[in-house]
Amino acid sequence: MERARRGVPPQGGMIAVARAEPAHLRAPQKERMAGTIPPARILLLRPSALGDVCRTVPVLASLRSAWPNAEIHWVVQQGFTPAVQAHPALTGVIPFPREAFRGCWRRPGRWGHLAAWFRSLRRGGWDLAIDCQGLARTGIMLRVSGAAVRIADRGAREGAWLAGTRRVRVPTQVHEVDRMLALSEAAGAPTVADPRLYVPPADQHWWAAERGEAPYAVLATTSRWASKAWPDEHWAALGAELMSRGHIGRIVLPGSPAERARVAPIADAMRAKGLDVLDVAGRTSIGQLMAILQGADLTVSNDSAALHMAVGLGRPFLGLFGPTDPAVVGPWRRPDAAIRAPLQPGERPSYRDRRLGDTIMRRLSVASVVERLEQMAAIPS
Repeated sequence: MERARRGVPPQGGMIAVARAEPAHLRAPQKERMAGTIPPARILLLRPSALGDVCRTVPVLASLRSAWPNAEIHWVVQQGFTPAVQAHPALTGVIPFPREAFRGCWRRPGRWGHLAAWFRSLRRGGWDLAIDCQGLARTGIMLRVSGAAVRIADRGAREGAWLAGTRRVRVPTQVHEVDRMLALSEAAGAPTVADPRLYVPPADQHWWAAERGEAPYAVLATTSRWASKAWPDEHWAALGAELMSRGHIGRIVLPGSPAERARVAPIADAMRAKGLDVLDVAGRTSIGQLMAILQGADLTVSNDSAALHMAVGLGRPFLGLFGPTDPAVVGPWRRPDAAIRAPLQPGERPSYRDRRLGDTIMRRLSVASVVERLEQMAAIPS
């Protein structure tokens, strides 16, 4: 029953969709969304990326506040489900097995699995579906859902907006969270400014047994894009500065399995300075990373998933930015908790430009980061 309630696929990989009541007792979809009867079943589409999944939580909170009795299910990329599955506003998670379907258009043998997944999605009996991602794959999900009302961003890429029955014009250059909230507001859900994340209890218990007594800082040194990454030697210098203040007893370095080789030299450089370092890169699940961030006295992070998790976990944090604009993708409604490397007049870099390397992030000095942390009272002066 727990697997079905949470929307976790049972054996065989199909999606278990729980119904609030028998179909023949429910009002027609069009009537339920006509304004007289609230939606009974809501589908939220934001499968990836991990940081974006975390900052979509205010949409979930807004939907739950508007319709406290509705069932709300969220399509999330299969490996990312722990980020939201413990949220009390969520009825169930529908895992999207993206890796299983990657390249399926060139591999006819996978078409049957893809079709079965979409048929299962369509059987959900959705009244309202909202595409918070706005890419071709979520546009297809939105259309296939069969929801009576389908909300899409009129500016969505790859033609995803075509799947919407209600297409919303969202102003450009607004924060990503505000863009998504414009979609839920168009559905009739007033904004609730609640970005809180909830750590799965098993992961909380794991970290309570593992963490030890020393207060610690998390330094999230990695990024998928080299242009967003602060230089390794800056991280080592920051770790030494933090521990010299006396309030931090250990540095914890997270990272994905693919990032272990990138984190190890930073850990070695810190140990060479005599620092107590716990390198957990590639050794923790998403839920365990959330537990680590929740217990941290401070998190300092590049523009990465760890930063967006820290925003929702209620502990002190600072985000480091360079080619990306924190006013658009930074900590939502926390401009004080972001610092950006200085840009040259007229400079408009793209983080996707691989020629950048760390040239912009290198302009962000250790001294300026320490000064901002002092201003935030995140470390002693």
